[in-house]
Amino acid sequence: MTNPHPRYQGVWLPLVSPFKDDALDETSVRRMVAHYAGQVDGIILAATTGEGMALSRDETRNLAEWTAEELAAQGRATPVLIGLCGAVTANVVEAVGGAEDLPAAGYLIACPYYVRPTQEGLRLHFEAIAEATARDILVYNIPYRTGVNMTNDTLLRLAERPNIVGVKDCCADPAQSRDLIARKPDGFSVLCSEDASFLTALRDGADGGVVASAHLRPEVFRILYRLAQDRRWTEAERLWTTIAAIPDLLFAEPSPSALKHALWRLGEIDTPDLRLPMTPPSEGLVERLDEFLG
Repeated sequence: MTNPHPRYQGVWLPLVSPFKDDALDETSVRRMVAHYAGQVDGIILAATTGEGMALSRDETRNLAEWTAEELAAQGRATPVLIGLCGAVTANVVEAVGGAEDLPAAGYLIACPYYVRPTQEGLRLHFEAIAEATARDILVYNIPYRTGVNMTNDTLLRLAERPNIVGVKDCCADPAQSRDLIARKPDGFSVLCSEDASFLTALRDGADGGVVASAHLRPEVFRILYRLAQDRRWTEAERLWTTIAAIPDLLFAEPSPSALKHALWRLGEIDTPDLRLPMTPPSEGLVERLDEFLG
């Protein structure tokens, strides 16, 4: 029997990975987890916003363990997913095997990048990963980064597997997203991954979103989600106008450079440091961010 209510819904935060002196900054990690634990519905570690491809396996392990310890200290049962990706199926399966003892509910796994496999290749890739773990898998469909778009037909075939539980949808095609929402089975989550489209996606029937902008206004995004659940669209639209500028600022240049600057200004992280090839935001964007933050 399928569950009509998806496990993955609401506002999920793709946590940044703070660095200090080119090392993962434990103090800032713990500070952020303590701050956001009660304000979001879930946390994703080591994904795009978390510069996952710049992290070593040991750093990803530390990130997961510090997060779990801080959630326990706060008395929170906030679910956590670990971001994993790769262009070769065997390597991703190996990475999953190496992460099975990490304190997490499952994995956010992006489509293979660069190689641009067929739909059959995508299906077999995720089926192999699903066979390698009993944990939840959230598919990350983001063709403008990976070079390949998973079709809804392929995704719906994967949704037949009990541990492929949803998609972080960044296909950038509203018609494709609406079609997926209309056809998805009970218990399968569609989470919007375009911050600027969060309210629109909720109106279309999405189950929530993975929202980097929620680092700055988590309480507002949670209220927006609740208003959408109650179909109070006029209030939601009015509230959206108070935060609509945030995604434009944070994604004006490659993310998470602007977000890290903002979090540093707000005192959430000790430095805005990035790892190459990521670079700091431009002087013009810094001025706009500082003006917005006040």
